[in-house]
Amino acid sequence: MDHPLAAPETLVRPWRTAAYVAAGIAAFELVLLLVIGGAALLDATASRLRLEARDHALAPAASRSSAERKPATQVRRPAAVAQQSRSGTIVLVLNGNGRTGAAAGAAARVKGKGYRIGRVGNASRTDFGRSLVMYRPGFEGEGRRLARDLGVRQVGPLDGMRVPSLGRAHLVYILGSS
Repeated sequence: MDHPLAAPETLVRPWRTAAYVAAGIAAFELVLLLVIGGAALLDATASRLRLEARDHALAPAASRSSAERKPATQVRRPAAVAQQSRSGTIVLVLNGNGRTGAAAGAAARVKGKGYRIGRVGNASRTDFGRSLVMYRPGFEGEGRRLARDLGVRQVGPLDGMRVPSLGRAHLVYILGSS
């Protein structure tokens, strides 16, 4: 044996010191990130509150007093009015219930109400519980009219579909199981 091993009590353990230094640096960075994030959150909140206070102060007294009397949940915006005729409105009819031929029957019903049919097909899912009407931006009035004509209660903007996938259609009617 050329070199005898040193006794265990004389071995230097630099890894332990390095671990303590690394843990200290990580703790310092964590505290620093929390302080910076908290300051950014407070700044954003303060900016939003300043804007709301300014808007409230600049609002006319008549509208401010009426807005203070009504809770925000009761304020209603005016109903959208259809700008196009039924014959000028194109509807994409999709089967969302999985029953064979349901979309074709629904399309005939929509056409019977005076609308033009753009395309008939299957929805991406077949588990729609209720029928719904979705409208392209700018066609809310037409969407609400179609829903009234068909007795559909759920009406809203496009959700889960992109405008290019509609083709020429202005509205989407997804047939549900009830």
